[in-house]
Amino acid sequence: MTMPRADRPRHPTMRMAAFGLLLLLTSGGNALAQKAPDLSGLWQTETAGSTVRIARCGSGYCGTIAATAGTGVDAQNPDPALRTRKLVGVQIMQAGTPSGAGFEGSLYNPNDGKTYAGSLTPKGPDTVEVAGCVLSVLCKRQTWRRIR
Repeated sequence: MTMPRADRPRHPTMRMAAFGLLLLLTSGGNALAQKAPDLSGLWQTETAGSTVRIARCGSGYCGTIAATAGTGVDAQNPDPALRTRKLVGVQIMQAGTPSGAGFEGSLYNPNDGKTYAGSLTPKGPDTVEVAGCVLSVLCKRQTWRRIR
């Protein structure tokens, strides 16, 4: 025998799930979608040899050298035609793919002229970790600090 819908006993778990969904919808979803910090701005590299301007770039971030110490030329670039170009204005980071707590992409290292698989991960409001990797296992990491 089938009971009419109005007379069926309600399952307490379903009631709790419905209440939870209602609570989530009325709170604006803040519990699930907390805003990540904006990484745009000027950042000092760990060795203090360069300043990098990080800006929004698609769904992630790009980084361009804003200031550098030393000769300031791209002397190690694999393209001989680019070895005399100034490093200021050169994009060295493209981290456009959101991944976990950060972003993945590529990093150009002007010290050796090579491009690596890389990541950009916020570690606080004024600190990021930048990593460049070979074969996804040999990685060098730097902590950059926000200037402004």
